[in-house]
Amino acid sequence: MTDVIDRPVCGSVVKCSRNMALCRFVRLLQVSRTTLVTGTRLYSQTGPEPLTVKQQNNGIRRIILNNPKKRNALSLSMLESLRENILSDIDRDDLRVIIISAKGPVFSSGHDLKELTSAQGRQYHTQVFQTCAEVMTLIQDIPVPVIAMVNGVATAAGCQLVASCDIAVATEKSTFATPGVNVGLFCSTPAVAIGRAVPRKVAMEMLFTGTPISAHDALLHGLISKVVPEERLEEETLSIAQRVCEASGPVVALGKATFHRQMAQGRDAAYATASKVMVDNLALRDGQEGIRAFIEKRKPVWSHKAEKAHE
Repeated sequence: MTDVIDRPVCGSVVKCSRNMALCRFVRLLQVSRTTLVTGTRLYSQTGPEPLTVKQQNNGIRRIILNNPKKRNALSLSMLESLRENILSDIDRDDLRVIIISAKGPVFSSGHDLKELTSAQGRQYHTQVFQTCAEVMTLIQDIPVPVIAMVNGVATAAGCQLVASCDIAVATEKSTFATPGVNVGLFCSTPAVAIGRAVPRKVAMEMLFTGTPISAHDALLHGLISKVVPEERLEEETLSIAQRVCEASGPVVALGKATFHRQMAQGRDAAYATASKVMVDNLALRDGQEGIRAFIEKRKPVWSHKAEKAHE
């Protein structure tokens, strides 16, 4: 894997927000390569099956949580495997979008509570939550959109994972909850992502009571993007992914980075940031190609390169 900052697509796009996100992104790439070298165990303790399965075709990378016997719990090993699958060849020119789904009736039950006992110790606990935070922020820091495809229960850190994705499609039977308070462990880290996705009072009710909400309520409050019948989940999710693939990669990446950056700013600063990026977008070769194609009443032919049409 080559270094992302040497690649024209990722390098140029991420430069639009030279800040902590870029440093975090590069650092996680280095951690990912270290994982490959040191041979961290990324397999289920109950069998030879990998904890996550990665597939890629036609610009779409699919990552499947693959430990249904343990309700796809986000153990430290599962988080490391998920991180590796996200970061692997993230700077490939043909990668346009990532879909995260799960095998079995539970999308993810959150952290593995057996890893959170006193026997594991404070240092191990710290590693678990730091790794989890890295994965969640990574999803928003990478240049390609990430879609959660949910068919079942998503609780605690599993709900956090859904909230962290850029888009989330769920079946009608799916439910979402932050039940940590009921086992004596308040869902403080899931609250970071959930509190930025749903209204405050909805988040607080979820956190204080642990009561699950339905897919339709999750849609109503903004936790997910779309609710579909189970038999249409795959079709609808792939349809969204394919539409993303039809757009210019550098333009999508620039837009994603800018969206997350301006959301953390005040109104005036956000407009200043977005206005500058609109001008930068117009300077891209694909930005000008899209405008010419519209004027000439034809489909654009994207270069998918972060090359400039003008200064």
